[in-house]
Amino acid sequence: MKTKYAFFIILIGFAVDMVGVLFRITHWSYASQLLAVASVIKIIGSILFLYKLFTYPKFKEFWNW
Repeated sequence: MKTKYAFFIILIGFAVDMVGVLFRITHWSYASQLLAVASVIKIIGSILFLYKLFTYPKFKEFWNW
């Protein structure tokens, strides 16, 4: 998996978050569910990005000053 896919998942999470915020402002139903789903999507994307970061070989060289 490439890093750009992790960023894409995080961006989808932010898009769903914006829709949830709009639902919350207009007091429509399902706002809380959308915000919860957006949080889960952003957490999954962040975990995938951190996994890619820590498994990248040059990252380990960076910390070995």
